[in-house]
Amino acid sequence: MTQYVFQPAPQAAVPVRGSSQLYPVTRIFCVGRNYAAHAREMGADPDREPPFYFNKTPSDLVATGSTIPYPLGTKDYHYEMELVIAIGKPAFRVKPEAALDCVWGYACGLDMTRRDLQNTAKKMGRPWDFGKDFENAAVITPLVPASEIGHPASGRIELAVNGQTKQDSDIKELIWSVPEIVANLSEYYHLQPGDLIYTGTPEGVGAVQPGDRITGSVAGVGEISLNVGQPE
Repeated sequence: MTQYVFQPAPQAAVPVRGSSQLYPVTRIFCVGRNYAAHAREMGADPDREPPFYFNKTPSDLVATGSTIPYPLGTKDYHYEMELVIAIGKPAFRVKPEAALDCVWGYACGLDMTRRDLQNTAKKMGRPWDFGKDFENAAVITPLVPASEIGHPASGRIELAVNGQTKQDSDIKELIWSVPEIVANLSEYYHLQPGDLIYTGTPEGVGAVQPGDRITGSVAGVGEISLNVGQPE
């Protein structure tokens, strides 16, 4: 019988909407600057060069509706509203035309960001980990199976802070579509069930403060919310 030095953390998982089932999460990939207008507001020139990615840790996951403390080490805490892909079948060097067969479902997500730490890392040519991969940085709704909603290629994506709209776009504006993202990632990884992919955020990102309430949605996928608490 295996004996651990300490009790392992519970398996990170996301509930399935309308079900008692859970989707176990092993990896979280995030696509950088995947909406042209957002790329421009971040000072980049959008193009169709291969997409780039960063990662979050499954322990960063937090459920929609949660209240979380304002994070450590930042004075510029940003929201990024996103469509999330959940992989359901192994995908390795899959072609875009076959990639959707490997997608199990979708969710709404918030890629929460310590923007000041990310910007410092950019200027110094360092990885983005401190800005992107931290506790409670990956907010997510219950997953909805593609068997129920299909594979959304268009639909409104929006976010509001304290009822004031900040982001308002359409997922058809993704530079790299869902099948293209899955196909591209599968050139570098053996994608497996349990892999989540945050697909990028539209323009309008900005900072939130303790006491703020974030709400958002992706048409046909779901609604998300987050309450920003006081710092620890």
